[in-house]
Amino acid sequence: MQEPSLKEVNQAIDERIRPKLALHGGDVRIVELIGGTLKVRMLGRCSGCPSASLTAELLIESELKEIFPNLKQVILVSGVSDSLLAEASKLLAENSVS
Repeated sequence: MQEPSLKEVNQAIDERIRPKLALHGGDVRIVELIGGTLKVRMLGRCSGCPSASLTAELLIESELKEIFPNLKQVILVSGVSDSLLAEASKLLAENSVS
């Protein structure tokens, strides 16, 4: 069996995972797919959630492995997300005008 393509994985995430995350105000972004290992970053409300690693393992990894048996693992990349940085910049800009 062949490793899934980035396009195939992204389509599966769009169809099966993003709608579930959206119910909680969250999203996910693919960081990279190399050698059967998918790295993802949680976005929105999911980015700071203490359960983000569990979501990555129980929801994202299990759903994707069901579709792509050759997927080895899903790794959650932590750190400050782009959306959180943008929100912080916006708040700082608003407060500096006051």
